[in-house]
Amino acid sequence: MSTQKTATPEQLIIIGNGMVGHHLVEQLVDSGALAQYQVTVFGEERHRAYDRVHLSEYFSGRDADSLALCDADYYAVSGVELRSSESVIEIDRNAHEVITDQGRYPYDRIVLATGSFPFVPPIPGNDREGCLVYRTLDDLDAIRAAAETATNGVVVGGGLLGLEAANALRGLNLDTAVVEFASRLMPMQVDNEGSELLREKIEALGVQVLTERATQRIEDGDASRHRMVFQDDKVLETDLIVFSAGIRPRDQLARDCGLEIGERGGVVVDNQCLTSDPAILAIGEVALWNQSIFGLVAPGYQMAKTALSTLTGGDSHFGGADMSTKLKLLGVDVGSIGDAHGNQNPGARMFRYLDPIKQEYRKLVVSSDGKKLLGAMLVGNNGVYDTLLQYYSNGIDLPDEPASLILPQSSGAAPTLGPGALPETATICSCHNVTKGDICATIDDGAVDLAGVKGVTKASTGCGGCTALLKSVVDHELEARGVEVDKSICEHFAHTRQGLYDIVRVEGIKTFTALIEKHGNADTHRLGCDICKPAVASILASCFNEPITDAAHIPLQDTNDTFMANMQKNGTYSVVPRVAGGEITPDKLIALGEVAKKYSLYSKVTGGQRIDLFGARLEDLPDIWSELIAAGFETGHAYGKSLRTVKSCVGSTWCRYGVQDSVGMAIQLENRYKGLRAPHKIKFGVSGCTRECAEAQSKDIGIIATENGWNLYVCGNGGMRPRHAELFATDLDDEQLYRTIDRFLMFYVRTADRLQRTAVWRENLDGGLEYLKEVILEDRLGINDELERQMQTVVDTYQCEWSDAISDPEKLKRFRSFVNDDRPDPSIIMTSERGQPRPA
Repeated sequence: MSTQKTATPEQLIIIGNGMVGHHLVEQLVDSGALAQYQVTVFGEERHRAYDRVHLSEYFSGRDADSLALCDADYYAVSGVELRSSESVIEIDRNAHEVITDQGRYPYDRIVLATGSFPFVPPIPGNDREGCLVYRTLDDLDAIRAAAETATNGVVVGGGLLGLEAANALRGLNLDTAVVEFASRLMPMQVDNEGSELLREKIEALGVQVLTERATQRIEDGDASRHRMVFQDDKVLETDLIVFSAGIRPRDQLARDCGLEIGERGGVVVDNQCLTSDPAILAIGEVALWNQSIFGLVAPGYQMAKTALSTLTGGDSHFGGADMSTKLKLLGVDVGSIGDAHGNQNPGARMFRYLDPIKQEYRKLVVSSDGKKLLGAMLVGNNGVYDTLLQYYSNGIDLPDEPASLILPQSSGAAPTLGPGALPETATICSCHNVTKGDICATIDDGAVDLAGVKGVTKASTGCGGCTALLKSVVDHELEARGVEVDKSICEHFAHTRQGLYDIVRVEGIKTFTALIEKHGNADTHRLGCDICKPAVASILASCFNEPITDAAHIPLQDTNDTFMANMQKNGTYSVVPRVAGGEITPDKLIALGEVAKKYSLYSKVTGGQRIDLFGARLEDLPDIWSELIAAGFETGHAYGKSLRTVKSCVGSTWCRYGVQDSVGMAIQLENRYKGLRAPHKIKFGVSGCTRECAEAQSKDIGIIATENGWNLYVCGNGGMRPRHAELFATDLDDEQLYRTIDRFLMFYVRTADRLQRTAVWRENLDGGLEYLKEVILEDRLGINDELERQMQTVVDTYQCEWSDAISDPEKLKRFRSFVNDDRPDPSIIMTSERGQPRPA
């Protein structure tokens, strides 16, 4: 009788637990390679692998756990040893051992995934206290701590990482400046025209930009901690300096053990990610392939897959990677595809489009015959990025007029590539190299929804830039196979928001209970959920304009709507009275000051020309409202999905350039639409001339005065995904303007999805802006009279929700911190800063 010995697993050591090193671990686990290898991972950080792509979100509330790429027990459960907070200090190739600051470990194979480190220019004084870098969570903790005693900060470096760091400093409420050695921002991604536009947009946000500045030394400042002295002896003083002037590969381990290193750094690897020692591989930002270092996560993931193949005897090869990127820096869209500068393809031709009003720049680089897209550059609007990337990645023939791809739709632009027009080879997710064919195969193998496709392919789980495209491809392929794509709002209603709106409007249903009993899923909980309850509340308010404070509606509302004020992070509330058009009398200003002083409220002028009073305790809200109402104020609906503000300039009343009374129009519009509930918040802007001081073209409804009346712009918004409004109608008189806005807003309320802003709604409308014009201006659907009647009902039935609440003793019972105790919440503790209260 013979026995077969089980082969002893080889010792595989992965040095580095960043995104790329972790991705290799995932590949090893999923492929079953742990039967061949005993894997040990060394990470010098105390945190397990986390998402560096979204590192900046650490300053906006996310923590290390939420950024982590896996569960805390993933490595242990998978059979991989993770040694965090342990630094590798030497590789002994002769002894086949890895030496750390805690011991020695034998190896059969090594994968270097050490990534890169921030380059700090060799400037005298660069090691002063308060001179930091922006790379790891610990770095961000240090920046946050330094910012607590700083009023201003400077980022050295105007590239991608530098602008990310500037956004972080700005988010920490520091006066922020960017210092760049080159003549323009992001010199690798954008040209002079694009950089100048990017600079304008960033400076408009209050960030100072200094280009062609070489820092000679850093010394003690007079008014601030540091003084930066430049090459021309000009100076800039600041409390905090963050170096983000590029990265360098972390190749010291490889240098010390004698591996081949590139002339400018980086561990030289071949197509199999093998170094000059076949027992050692390198992947990610430390690896130098064909004289190139790849600083994006997608190429690193591709290298990880190649390394897996090499380790398991496969034949996959790394052949370079597409460095196209779609970014949002300081809220500004920037996109770069292929040969964006046009300097790698002799004979290439270029098309450029610049809109200085909307601040959008687009550039195409095409082959000499105009058939193929070689590169593209976008600043200010990435709306066509996905389409251009597909033309570039898949070699799709361009339209007869290539320039149509970057022109506004109203200028006869070419239609975007729908999911059906993409070839099977089209790359949908570059991070995980997922093609349309992979998605189709996954669906054919049984995936029946977006979650199923993502679970199998990992698409959209990297940088997330392909999320919208992935969903459209999945929905298209499912429908092509006869699978009905479920667009239900939630498990309680087999309807879209639009479907529920139509049911409520047609049948006159006025309560959530009646709606769910008649049209909901009888097998689910009759109380609904956090998705359908607020959506139905919004629909009921839009249709009938009944008080949201009524007992039947209160259970449907979120906290802000329930208490008609915005809850802040310490459990207090902010109160925002309406200041129509931004116009306010001295007496009302005094009244606001007296209320703020009496109730110890923090006061701030908002971007929408109102005054926000922060720190109100729940039990004080009714008294505050009473005093504000007595002074002539009413609710500003800052808590609701409704009209927030109508921003205005001073117009022809005061301004020598004004051609119409923008303040008067703003007040008229705000008073007309102040009671309207909608799928999302709505903002207006009215400018008295084309100088556009009210920034109307960044609003859902923008109005700009002309000599002949008003030009109307629609579907703009700020926020996480800024969009410029589009010109909808010109030279309208007052009545025409009211009627057009009535129709537009009610059509939006009637057809938009839940929590869908006007910009996204317009993007999803078949036919886009032209279709919207046909419906609203030409009455294509024959519903304009009905839309106007519905809006007039809203206008006629308006009532102040604050007044309604304080006049009803039952409603007032909600405004106390404890059900059985009238005492205020003792956990709310305030301190003072700059002469005003703030949360301790």
